[in-house]
Amino acid sequence: MIKYIGSKRALLRHIMAAIGGIAPEGATVADLFSGTARVGHALKAAGYRVIANDHNAYAAALATCYVQADRERWEARVPAILADLARLPGRAGYFTETFCVRSRFFQPRNGERVDAIREAIAAMGAEPELEAVLLVALMEAADRVDSTAGLQMAYMKRWAPRAYNELELRMPALLARPAAGACQALMGEAEDVAGTIEADVAYLDPPYNQHAYLANYHVWETLIRWDKPETYGVACKRVDVKSRKSAFNARGAIGPALAATIAALRSPSLVVSFNNEGYLARDAIEAMLASRGHVRVIELDHARYVGARIGIYNPAGEKVGRISHVRNKELLYVVTPEPMDLAL
Repeated sequence: MIKYIGSKRALLRHIMAAIGGIAPEGATVADLFSGTARVGHALKAAGYRVIANDHNAYAAALATCYVQADRERWEARVPAILADLARLPGRAGYFTETFCVRSRFFQPRNGERVDAIREAIAAMGAEPELEAVLLVALMEAADRVDSTAGLQMAYMKRWAPRAYNELELRMPALLARPAAGACQALMGEAEDVAGTIEADVAYLDPPYNQHAYLANYHVWETLIRWDKPETYGVACKRVDVKSRKSAFNARGAIGPALAATIAALRSPSLVVSFNNEGYLARDAIEAMLASRGHVRVIELDHARYVGARIGIYNPAGEKVGRISHVRNKELLYVVTPEPMDLAL
């Protein structure tokens, strides 16, 4: 899966244990902020019926591929399509000009191949689920040859070693449909979607500060939407980064947005993941959740995001300031109608 600042890879076993402690295999789990779909993918693998949602197009594509699409439907067909796409000669276009010439996210030869493959996928007119699988294969291939520190707010001053590698399309790791039934991927604002889903457990992993995922991964958003937008700045960010704002990235709006989402949920149990450096304090979140039942909080030691570990640099590339700390706490709030003895 793609490099991602919000990835729950390191915390996945704790999240799975929390959900597994309150929901049996075969239950329905709603993941309202699905991101890379890493959690949804793991839940599907564990036998849960998963409904994944995110408001960004690249995240919805990842969820369609890794949560909704079933291996038995696509495993025989997709490899041949990917092989045909891989044979296409590179052809410079919007992607190359924007992300290889005007900025330096990719080597031009790889950008040209992305252009050619993406245009070919667009011309197929494939059904949405198949298109998502092909686009995720392309996104992940590009992610393996990018020149960033994991965020698309900037690119490396010198080419990352992986940027010299050749773009390689690989079959995404699709999962078989669980016995519990077909999974589903949605694309909408969590506040709007929350009241439309019935689930046994709702898993919430909202943004917790001012760093918007759209700005952090604008290249993937453009690759998936393929709308070839006007851009701004050295990183060639989409202009709609300035206007497509989430309430969860605003200090004054996140509280009401999270409270409204929690109140609208149609699920008896919840697991909420939040960082202790976020805009909302622990007691505020516990107060929101108290009306839903018994609240248990699990504290997990966690590495801070990569930028905090690298340090702070001025425009001349000189390191300035000092790193205050490199670890923080991820808090898992487990909410059940009645107290439960959880073996976590």
